[in-house]
Amino acid sequence: MLMVISPAKAMNFVAAERPLPLTTPAMKDDIALLDAMTRKLRPRDLRRLMDISDKLADLNFERFQAFDPSVEEGLQAAIAFNGDVYAGLSARTLDAKAFAWAQDHLRILSGLYGLLRPADAIQPYRLEMGVRLKTPRGKTLYQFWGDRIARVLNEAAGGHKDRTLVNLASLEYFGAVDPAALTIPVVTCKFFEDRGEVTKQISFMAKKARGLMARYAIDGRIDRVEGLKDFNLEGYAFQKDRSSDREWIFQR
Repeated sequence: MLMVISPAKAMNFVAAERPLPLTTPAMKDDIALLDAMTRKLRPRDLRRLMDISDKLADLNFERFQAFDPSVEEGLQAAIAFNGDVYAGLSARTLDAKAFAWAQDHLRILSGLYGLLRPADAIQPYRLEMGVRLKTPRGKTLYQFWGDRIARVLNEAAGGHKDRTLVNLASLEYFGAVDPAALTIPVVTCKFFEDRGEVTKQISFMAKKARGLMARYAIDGRIDRVEGLKDFNLEGYAFQKDRSSDREWIFQR
């Protein structure tokens, strides 16, 4: 079983308290090509592309200018990202054995890096997958990544007894996984809140729940997708009657 989650806009580059391994992202040639494109962007381009403030545009211009794809240094991806998903994942509290298990079973989708393992070294950046950035491969990052991410996921799942891909990512990011190129089954997990007469999917709660499910699998060393139906952290429960073979609903 292999899980995928989205990255986060916010980042925290304070190192983890305990030493952790640092690995090299797999899609190095693609990253270098994309770096050549982002390095050309001026602050005004970044402000327009990502609809961000002048301050954030200046910050990310500096980040892209400092970015060096040839440097195998940085901070572990699962440690560096700092959003709602990562509040649920709480990777900084994983011990060495749990982190190693996550390295084999968890992947992070990224606009700049394509696909990351938890221990892969990343540098500060911001590049959402939905950005319409022109590259030699097309007008969007979806066209840039094409079927490449799907092929890497196929390969990563190859050594697992259960080759199911568990989609814990957002629509924006999972859209970069070409379904025609995937040769492995996919289960998408969705999380809802019971609000009396109304059942809602609340964005920040759903994001945290995706991280919680990843953490649940890591702590329990769950390597078969059926084991996720027992997910019960923070009051969530599997809704059999509302679920299908490929879309699983959890509610609290």
